[in-house]
Amino acid sequence: MSQLTHFDNDGNAVMVDVSAKLESHRKATACATVVMQTETMKLILDKGVKKGDVLSVARLAGIMGAKKTPELIPLCHPLALSSVEILLTCDRNTNSIEIISNCKVTGPTGVEMEALTAVSIAALTVYDMCKAVDRGMRITNIRLTSKSGGKSGDWIED
Repeated sequence: MSQLTHFDNDGNAVMVDVSAKLESHRKATACATVVMQTETMKLILDKGVKKGDVLSVARLAGIMGAKKTPELIPLCHPLALSSVEILLTCDRNTNSIEIISNCKVTGPTGVEMEALTAVSIAALTVYDMCKAVDRGMRITNIRLTSKSGGKSGDWIED
């Protein structure tokens, strides 16, 4: 009925059986941007946000988010992640924080959802920690930027 892998022939949602797939080294990178007011960026850089060090907490939250992906996204396989890296870069010119996640695993299925969850949770954490001073922050451009490994091979965003 469907070419989507998470549905059976009757249209029922199912977890994909990956037991016959070969293990391979897999990596996925995702990014997101949080746009804010100039004053908010200054508070973050000066470590003046009352809730604490925004960048450090967001980094930790992103790592935790990647690890919790199968609890948050239905039908995601639990993975033994070998690495989760979260990079946060502040740009004073655009009053934005670019968040990049790099996730790695050796296994039968990819880590794209973990990478996307990581940047999403990190961005939400930035918002949560700064919302008292800037409710107009925008979380934008969440996307997968690359993946490697597995049967489908490598993919890089155009």
